[in-house]
Amino acid sequence: MSIASILARTAVTSGAARLASATVDLLFPKRCVGCDREGAFLCQKCLAELPRVEPPFCFLCGQPGRLMMRLCPSCWERPLEIDGIRAPYRMEGAIRQVVHGLKYQYVRALAPDLGHLLSEFIAGSNLPADVLVPVPLHPRRERSRGYNQSLLLARETGKVVGLPVDDKALRRIRATPSQARSSSQKERRANVANAFAAETSLAEGRRILLVDDVCTTGATPEACAIALKEAGATSVWGLTLAREV
Repeated sequence: MSIASILARTAVTSGAARLASATVDLLFPKRCVGCDREGAFLCQKCLAELPRVEPPFCFLCGQPGRLMMRLCPSCWERPLEIDGIRAPYRMEGAIRQVVHGLKYQYVRALAPDLGHLLSEFIAGSNLPADVLVPVPLHPRRERSRGYNQSLLLARETGKVVGLPVDDKALRRIRATPSQARSSSQKERRANVANAFAAETSLAEGRRILLVDDVCTTGATPEACAIALKEAGATSVWGLTLAREV
């Protein structure tokens, strides 16, 4: 049974879904979104088959593909203003389902499992980090959704890897349309330009690892990185669970 079908059976939508999400998690046992096996949202077999982001990939934006150099054509033409973006998985199949379950279907119980996947990736990487900073939502959107999925991921990841989480270092100061409505990288960059502000007292001198659920073009983590570096961060890397390809 998929996450979507569980929620469909409960016949809840929008605000009611947010209020009922905890009840859904308790009343329905976890089932693998890949094979419907009971016990976990992703069983060990399906975990092993998740589509990983494998080299070669762009050193900056993390986009996989055949590259003539370390940068993809887009970053070669106009490099992102971030030290780099990394993701363990492609935004396909079961990963897409669980990301959408956490982000749009109010299944907060997914956060620990997904945070564990991010922590495993951090353990096997050399990403410099003193602190995890979630990509913030605008307060209006966070109130509407009931939570920030990136903060949930950061908290669960921080528990495992032993890194602090600071959700005050960065804030969204301008409400923007959903990035999903923008088709091109240029539009996405314009959409989030000057949308974030960072606290100098919390960013200065720190190596920051931005945490988000999915990366499409890198426009959002870049906008966050610009604000954090202007506030004195020594480095800013982006880490997302999945990468659109």
